[in-house]
Amino acid sequence: MVQAYEADTESTGAGARPGSRFGAWRRKLASDRGIWRRGIILALCSVALTLVLILHADIPNTIGNLGSLTETFLPWFGLLVPVLLALGLLRRSATAVIALVLPVAVWLNLFGGLLFSDKSGDGGELTVATHNVNAGNPDPAGTAREVAGSGADVVALQELPTGKVSAYEDALAERYPHHSVQGTVGLWSKYPVSDSRPVDIKLGWTRAMRATVATPEGPVKVYVAHLPSVRVKLNAGFTANQRDNSADALGEAIAHEPVERVVLLGDLNGTMNDRSLHAVTSQMRSTQGAAGDGFGFSWPASFPMARIDQIMVRGVEPLASWSLPATASDHLPIAARVEL
Repeated sequence: MVQAYEADTESTGAGARPGSRFGAWRRKLASDRGIWRRGIILALCSVALTLVLILHADIPNTIGNLGSLTETFLPWFGLLVPVLLALGLLRRSATAVIALVLPVAVWLNLFGGLLFSDKSGDGGELTVATHNVNAGNPDPAGTAREVAGSGADVVALQELPTGKVSAYEDALAERYPHHSVQGTVGLWSKYPVSDSRPVDIKLGWTRAMRATVATPEGPVKVYVAHLPSVRVKLNAGFTANQRDNSADALGEAIAHEPVERVVLLGDLNGTMNDRSLHAVTSQMRSTQGAAGDGFGFSWPASFPMARIDQIMVRGVEPLASWSLPATASDHLPIAARVEL
């Protein structure tokens, strides 16, 4: 008995082997009968997180557009898992730790494909890029050159102030001989542009346009859009009604587009998870979701938290999608390569 006690004491000392320390830790837990009773609240938090991830589409928008706000930042809910894990270990609760299997499984089902797989491929006949350049951009010419440096065949810019349009035109003229500016959005192309006109998205001024780009593989209808901004206010919640109405109008315009091959470039001020963009997302594919590497967050440029800038397609096959280096704007430019 004395020898056994001494051996056990030595096994838990400073010179003990890792396996011996694990065995002592395991025996200690086995003797702790409260390991399953503690952490019930933490386990319920894991269940609640799981329900949010599964049922986010059922969270009502009637109060402060809470559903859309949740869906905008839905991937970030995964950060609650390590927090709950740390608290569960701190409480020494097997119940809390095991309950985390639920939200982890659901989160991986929703976003694992984006996070852990690179779906980009080679080839493609057309490269497109889009960028909200920010009306207060102090270096419009430099920003234009940065986007043009991506090698895109077609470039869309949003939030173009009237007094700075000429700066963008001058900086892009050499690479893109064809262009059209409608209101605060513009389209630049290496290929001829025709039939350019505004698209009414129910704002009273022009923040969307459509044009035909004559690529070597045939015509492609390109839409450029900048949907209204959204705000999070303590007294009003997620104020997105104007954005939602514009999204419906844009979706209706695209639905009535007779041309088979359509590309949408722009700042939609919403993510693909946001139900309020359903009028658009239900009929077009996101290039990031189909052919991107990672989440591709684009805003804010200093610490991207959401992909609110989008490249979407209909009638063409996305092959690759990526973010471009930061410019003087508060958004990151994004680009995609498609097969026509």
